Amino acid sequence: MALAAANPLPTLIFDEVDAGVGGAVAAAVGERLHKLGARLQVLVVTHSPQVAAKGGEHWRIAKSGTGDRLVTTATTLDQAERQEEIARMLSGEVITNEARAAAASLLQRSSGA
Repeated sequence: MALAAANPLPTLIFDEVDAGVGGAVAAAVGERLHKLGARLQVLVVTHSPQVAAKGGEHWRIAKSGTGDRLVTTATTLDQAERQEEIARMLSGEVITNEARAAAASLLQRSSGA
């Protein structure tokens, strides 16, 4: 946060800045990134639902293919897709109703951030 104030560049990119943390610490990281986003363009690659919920936009990045024919896609998610993606981040391959409820709660709390 301190370095961002002196940074002349309008965009900051963080690649898994939240690696190895979870819960309240991940939520705090997400909050700080959200605050940076008020002054700068901030792009964050994350696997943390707490961090993802703090973003103003949410893209799903996916790789597909085999061998030397890999394709990476970036898809902008609407609110319903975003909630489902955060639920997937919380629960894994099988998305439970509990994960959907937790995702809705994360997004609701983050909308006031």
